[in-house]
This record gives sequence, C-alpha cells and structure tokens, in this order.
Amino acid sequence: GTRGFDAVIISAVGHDPEEYVGKTIGQIARERGDDDPADTVLDLLIEQENEVSVVMFYMSEEDVTAGLRHPLVSICSDGSAISPEFGGQPHPRYYGTFPRILGHYVRERDALRLEEAVRKMTSFPAQRLGLLDRGIVRPGMWADLVVLDPETVIDNATFQDPHQFPDGIPYVVVNGELVIDGGEHTGALPGRGLRGAGWTGAE
Repeated sequence: GTRGFDAVIISAVGHDPEEYVGKTIGQIARERGDDDPADTVLDLLIEQENEVSVVMFYMSEEDVTAGLRHPLVSICSDGSAISPEFGGQPHPRYYGTFPRILGHYVRERDALRLEEAVRKMTSFPAQRLGLLDRGIVRPGMWADLVVLDPETVIDNATFQDPHQFPDGIPYVVVNGELVIDGGEHTGALPGRGLRGAGWTGAE
C-alpha cells in the first residue's frame, strides 16, 4: 500500500513541475496504478534524472521541543539560499527556521528562554564550528547583527505557501553592512562562505 508514502510530498523536480509538485508519492503511485510506491520513487528518479526534492512529515512537536531543550543542541538549518523566483514548494524552513524558533517555540510554547534560543543560534554553533570571530557582539568581531521584535517575530512560510518572508525582523547587518533596512533588502551582498579553524584548504 501507500501508507507512509502519503507523508512524502514532491517539492521540486527537474521538469514538468505542474504534474508532480505538491503531490505525495502515494498520490502519484495511485494515479499511475503502481502497486508499490517504491517503484514510483525509482521511476521518478529515472524520469527526472535524479532531480527530485521532497518534504517529509515524520516529526512530532514533542520530539522537536525535547531536542531544542537539550544542552548540547544548537539551532541551525540545512536549507540552502533560495528566493521566491526559485518556484516549487520547498520546505518552509528555507524562509522561517529561526523566526519560527523565536516566535513559536520561545514566545508561544515557552519551550526555551529567548536568551538561550539566541545563544543556540549564534555563539554556541560558532564555538562548536571554530568560527572564532563570529557569534557574539564585541569589539574585534565581525558585525553580524539581527534586530528583531520578540513580541512580533514569526515565520509566515507554510508547506502550502512556502515563499513567504517572516515578520518582526526590521534590520539585518552582515559583515558590518546593512542588508535589511526597514524589512526591505538593500541590495547589498556582503556575505561570504565561512570555514572553521580546522579548514586546511583541501576540497
């Protein structure tokens, strides 16, 4: 049957997105008359030349909250940089990971103190990765700053409509240069790739 595969949604494909994006693997399997959705997965990968991205619904709020509260857990995202022009239906984390933590888990669920959430997003991961000149605000450090309103910050991206920017973040400074001013992008592009202290230059 398709049980389990109905929790896997196609978010992007290499071609014919209107035929697949937004549908579950189980739904596509039923439309094709496939008895085994695993065959549907393999067929899609072949047809799309491996250009298939998915969103999976397997986590619980209780597990997420427990993870956030663990003292060794930092907060990050594996979402890459995209824009509304990207199209498709990417995971809402691409737009809302950090605002969701601050708005939903800190303000609404009281799962973390604001100060601890910010530490888990900034100085803690910077220290773990050996980024010695990032993560805290003090003289001599790179100025990566986010000005936010803790009473209004929230993510707006959803699984159905993921290309939505968050609220409550009027200003962002990257490497000392203002990139978000009054909630609008300034056009500045001062960011650069970061590597930890153990980087040797090998690819």
